[in-house]
Amino acid sequence: MVSLAEAMRLAEEAGLDLVEISPGAVPPVCRIIDYKKFLYEQKKKQKELKAKAAKVVVKEIRFGPNTDDHDFDFKLNHAIKFLGEGSKVKAYVFFKGRSIVFKERGEELLLRFADKLEDYGKPEALPQLEGKRMQIMLAPRKKAK
Repeated sequence: MVSLAEAMRLAEEAGLDLVEISPGAVPPVCRIIDYKKFLYEQKKKQKELKAKAAKVVVKEIRFGPNTDDHDFDFKLNHAIKFLGEGSKVKAYVFFKGRSIVFKERGEELLLRFADKLEDYGKPEALPQLEGKRMQIMLAPRKKAK
């Protein structure tokens, strides 16, 4: 344990800065370093972490409340491909005009869609109605290695 005056003198002799690392500790922890270099290295580490972070891609699939089985299967295959690539899938039913009265049909469609994709992705929430759109978000399942 070194006094503050002694630590300041040592830092000045070395031509470096006295930096408080852990102010909550008793006694506070300080280090003698080149502060500009320290900031530069921290910024560099942040940039590397940001570059390594996975970019989340969201693909959208649109349905109508009266979507036929063939169209449903076609869009289901697209969703399987998207989830296989690691993208999230946002499936939604768009209600035009008075078709909003078929909300239950739209919800059934999205739940059936999520059920068929159970092996490839998991729903993040139940279908939600926002304005004229009822949507559900599916995240890809982690692959077992």
